[in-house]
Amino acid sequence: MSTEQQKPPVEETDVAVEAEASPDVEVELSEPQGLEADIARLEAELQQAKDTALRAAAEAQNARRRAEQDVEKAHKFGQEKLVQDMLVVADNLERALANVNADDEAMKSVAEGLELTLKSLIDGLKRHQVVQINPVGEPFDPNLHQAMTQVPNPDMEPNTVMDVFQKGYTLHGRLVRPAMVVVSKAP
Repeated sequence: MSTEQQKPPVEETDVAVEAEASPDVEVELSEPQGLEADIARLEAELQQAKDTALRAAAEAQNARRRAEQDVEKAHKFGQEKLVQDMLVVADNLERALANVNADDEAMKSVAEGLELTLKSLIDGLKRHQVVQINPVGEPFDPNLHQAMTQVPNPDMEPNTVMDVFQKGYTLHGRLVRPAMVVVSKAP
């Protein structure tokens, strides 16, 4: 037998392959309008399947991006509780330093030790993106400051920070503790 005799005609093969490839689709060659309707329906289903797949891929990408952002925030702000605890130590060192009599020769070395310890602590916090807020002379900002009291002062503009009871701090730009301040008001 030659190869020409073994191969069925091309038209018969195409119809047989189409029928085998999609058994759910009925192929009616006698009605061209029915085929056009089937083609339109199948194209619509294909478009809908493509749209669904595209939406699923976009949702997966968004979920991956949200997870990455959550991990980044956890790394960035996971140390916030530790920073808050360390701020208590810094406050205590500042209070101790303020109450040491530096005129007394015996206390002078204690004051120097407290200053060096406080500086070392603040420098360590700075290395981890903890920034001190000491807003004396700046306009009052309720996002960064907590007003403890208002005092009339003709020498300063109203709503200007006159004094700081307790310094505030931010971690990577996010407020950890507001500065507790005295604010000027018009006399």
